[in-house]
Amino acid sequence: MKALVYKSTGSWYVVKAENGQTLNARIKGIFKIDGITSTNPIAVGDEVIVEKENELEGTVMITEILPRRNYVTRQSPSHKKQHHIVASNLDQSLLFATLRDPKTSTGFIDRFLVTSEAYHIPALLVFNKADLYKKKEQDLFEELQATYTEIGYKTILMSVPNGQGVEEVRALLKDKTTLMSGHSGVGKSTFINSIFPELKLKTQDVSGWSGKGMHTTTFAEMYDLPFGGRIIDTPGMREFGLVDISKQELSHYFPEMAKLINDCQFNNCLHVNEPGCAIKEAVQEGIIHEERYFSYFKILDSIDDKGY
Repeated sequence: MKALVYKSTGSWYVVKAENGQTLNARIKGIFKIDGITSTNPIAVGDEVIVEKENELEGTVMITEILPRRNYVTRQSPSHKKQHHIVASNLDQSLLFATLRDPKTSTGFIDRFLVTSEAYHIPALLVFNKADLYKKKEQDLFEELQATYTEIGYKTILMSVPNGQGVEEVRALLKDKTTLMSGHSGVGKSTFINSIFPELKLKTQDVSGWSGKGMHTTTFAEMYDLPFGGRIIDTPGMREFGLVDISKQELSHYFPEMAKLINDCQFNNCLHVNEPGCAIKEAVQEGIIHEERYFSYFKILDSIDDKGY
């Protein structure tokens, strides 16, 4: 029987079968997938094959993982050299950012975009809490919107209390599986609760089978949208630790740089001190925004030669 993974707690999973039944599941043995050294063999969004294990308790055993269309990983919080698969089979990713209370750095935004590009997942940027913006923040938003729109990213200004941009975001989520990310405090939960007013109660409900004292906030969870589609909430992602991206590859995940890479004098150009660099030339001419180049440089500096 085919099923879809909606929640993973590390040892137990919540899956939804094709008949719509929600079941508690565990895995049979150890799965090795695509040679990924992952701290979690099964991720939210995975399509799996399950077999009934205990009719009385309604539990099932996951016996097979079906091939993934895509997946997103981050550094494992406990082992920096290992991956933690955040979610799989995504149509798009959405980052909640704010320009005050708290301010999301452009560095964090660009890391999110690099991660999305690396896994070939279209990214959306939602700048939330527009009701708190004064002229300074409004001007900054317009500047950032111009930069990111020019590169090809959809950028929306939103305020849940005022209803600004909410319908636009809902329309973009419809009939798609969307990974949602953002620092704590950016209003992601407020937006999700505006779609599911009853969800607040559900997220606090820890049932016995999943283990006492489990911190629900550390696990990704998928929800069916009432108007079609699904969202995967990823609490606790304070920083994107890029994995398996080498210094040579990084500029490929900046779309405005990727277009010009072949014009560099050297095919292994890192766009730092090399002569005949088309990227640096484009920055000087204002074709590539300085802020984005600085972000590139900071990320490049954080990657060691092994790509971690």
